[in-house]
Amino acid sequence: MMTDDESILMRAPLFRAMGPDITRSIVQNRVARSYDRGEPIFQQGDPAESFFVVFEGWVKLYREREGGDQVVVAIFTAGETFAEAAMFLGGRYPATAEAVSPARILRVDGGALRRAIIQKPQLAFDMLAAASLHLKQLVEQIEQLKSQSVPQRIADFLLDQVKNTRGPATIALPYEKSLIANRLGMQPESFSRALGRLRGLGVTVERESVHIQDVGKLAEFTERSSWSDET
Repeated sequence: MMTDDESILMRAPLFRAMGPDITRSIVQNRVARSYDRGEPIFQQGDPAESFFVVFEGWVKLYREREGGDQVVVAIFTAGETFAEAAMFLGGRYPATAEAVSPARILRVDGGALRRAIIQKPQLAFDMLAAASLHLKQLVEQIEQLKSQSVPQRIADFLLDQVKNTRGPATIALPYEKSLIANRLGMQPESFSRALGRLRGLGVTVERESVHIQDVGKLAEFTERSSWSDET
């Protein structure tokens, strides 16, 4: 495994808790696979025999309704793992995973991890810690959907993409706007309208690029207790 890949791998809470030696024994000589945008990683109902680590790109986890609409459950990017809970529950994956940008993803054999846990039971607690982090993120997402207005949700999403806390910033949207809207619990048309309303806060959009005039000002807006939906 390349040094950069190992560094990304050790950013994942699960592998960071295991340490490099056990991580190498589980991953062994496996090589990350490249996926095209829109390519499935696994389908809902497939046998849950492995879990996955994202090295590059973005992955969505979604369930499909009877009418064909997709409900996005989670989005993952470099340094994050997914499907480990499904693998330990056994049976089949409860959702579909799909690359939403060109991506490199490592498939980790579930059997190798289970054998490592038998040898070192402490790893089971490390798994619980990683699962707790995913649960915490899910709870925060639900809280955001209930407590924030549509423009505030979008502002929060944009702020997650920048590193500085003050001054201007320009970011490239990591994936298509319709998926961002789905992830934030809104229709694409609502997303576009709300994005336009953020112009008053110094947010401008050109194709897939977003310019924020003042990151600090936008952050203050997300913390307000209320927001008028009127333009």
